Amino acid sequence: MADVRSGVRLGIDVGTARVGVARCDALATIAVPVETLARGQQPVESIRRLVDEYEAIEVIVGLPLALSGAETASTADAREVAQHLAAVLTVPVRLVDERLTTVSAARDLRAAGRSSRTSRSVVDQAAAVILLEHALDLERSTGNPPGALVEPHEGRADE
Repeated sequence: MADVRSGVRLGIDVGTARVGVARCDALATIAVPVETLARGQQPVESIRRLVDEYEAIEVIVGLPLALSGAETASTADAREVAQHLAAVLTVPVRLVDERLTTVSAARDLRAAGRSSRTSRSVVDQAAAVILLEHALDLERSTGNPPGALVEPHEGRADE
């Protein structure tokens, strides 16, 4: 088993209505929920604030592929958010396959006795936790940063 880099990372689960945010501790051993952001309330600025607040070394954005591995409208949306983040953040942004994280999070919340109606506000955070744990596990098993690095594009920072 390889070592994992130390430092806080943020996990971002991009949804159509909400964005779930999780973070890990500085030793990258455990991921915990942080908050759920409304898509209409400038989530990129909120994420920038959280990167600064937690002194994150990296942001992991979930890439929601279809079970077949094909890209979907949600995939394009997550890529767009990741590109925007890469243009405004001073830390690396990485895309990591997140197939079934929201499904797993909803199932886990139901198993804990939460109805789908009462868990809407936390399911995105729970999905972000699962995504971040998966990314940390990938790094532990390979010794390499997980997923694909998002290269910032010039001229996007003011969008």
